[in-house]
Amino acid sequence: MLKLTYTENSFSLEYLEDSLENWLNQRVILALHSGTNIYIESSQAGFLVPAESPHLTDLKQLNQANILEICPCDAAAMEVILKGTWITSNTESATGMFVTTMSKSAELLLEQLSKTEQFCYA
Repeated sequence: MLKLTYTENSFSLEYLEDSLENWLNQRVILALHSGTNIYIESSQAGFLVPAESPHLTDLKQLNQANILEICPCDAAAMEVILKGTWITSNTESATGMFVTTMSKSAELLLEQLSKTEQFCYA
């Protein structure tokens, strides 16, 4: 499972061994016990990678396999779009977490890219 965290000033991508269902169940239970609002919806999330990334070929292969979508933004960047689940405590907020599952090899590739590339908000 991949977890993308969007804050006001940053973005991070993290690979988690846990299943999506277990992780979501834990989040819901935590929200109930702490009295925190939780909003969960199917959604898409995106981030930008440099257009000159040496890993672009790998990303294009995932695009062809319909695992993710890649769209050119401008001469300097490509947008990577993932389908999954958006979780936040406020429906109007742009901060929250996005979780998705795909093949383990795709998840590990994106995690590796997040450590070597400068990802940006899309």
